[in-house]
This record gives sequence, C-alpha cells and structure tokens, in this order.
Amino acid sequence: MGEQTNTTNQAATDTQNAAVQIETKFCKHCGQKIPKDAVICTACGRQVEELNQSNAASAPQIVINNDNNNLNTNTVNAVNTAVNAKLKNKWVSFALCFFAGFLGVHKFYEGKVGMGILYLFTMGLFGIGVIIDLIVILTKPTEYIP
Repeated sequence: MGEQTNTTNQAATDTQNAAVQIETKFCKHCGQKIPKDAVICTACGRQVEELNQSNAASAPQIVINNDNNNLNTNTVNAVNTAVNAKLKNKWVSFALCFFAGFLGVHKFYEGKVGMGILYLFTMGLFGIGVIIDLIVILTKPTEYIP
C-alpha cells in the first residue's frame, strides 16, 4: 500500500515538474511571463515577435480582385441631366417672383409650366406660394438647375 502512495506522489511531482519546465520568456510590452514560442502576449494581447516565414508559407494564399466595373446609373443619369439642363440665374428668378409672382412668371422661367398655370389661376397660391418661393429662391446658389 505504501508503494502505491509513493508512486502516486511521484506521478503528481512529475506532472508539476513538466508544467514548470515549460520554457517562458517575458513580454517586452507588459513584462508578464509568456510561453517562449508565443507570438502574441497572453496577458496584454500585443504582438511580441514577428511571424515565422514557415507559418506564413503554410497559410493559404488569399487573392483579392478589386475589379469593380459597376456603374451607378443614378449618378450617370444625374450628371447627364445636369449637363443637358440650362442653368437658371437666382437673381432673375427672384426679380420675376417679386414683381410678377402672382402670375407665376418665375415658374415659367424655370420651365415648370404646370406650376406656372396653377400660380396664374390662383394668384400665386393666394400669395402664400409667392412668399415661400421668394425665401426658397434666396437659399439657392447663384446658378442652379430648376
């Protein structure tokens, strides 16, 4: 019986010695003990050593194809429309709205015939539309696309 206890104690001691015999090194960032073959510190998570080329060679090769030939048709159409449209002057539109806004002349100038007819028959949306249009026209750039 004493021999079995002695053998068990010996096995436990061997296991402890094996755990102690793991080679360690110190992290150059935090100073903690880490396994000698560690590339990343187990305590602070920072890279301690450069990767071995043998590890990189066994890693799968990744090919990235940045071959994006897609066209955004919305942008293309907007650019074509902007190029083909005639730019309107903010100050001409403002003067037309100020002096003849009740007749919808500024809407005809911008090419919005339907709104111009509506302004013509409703006296500029009963004056409220003219006041709103004066403010909106002032916020536009000097040359704008209606």
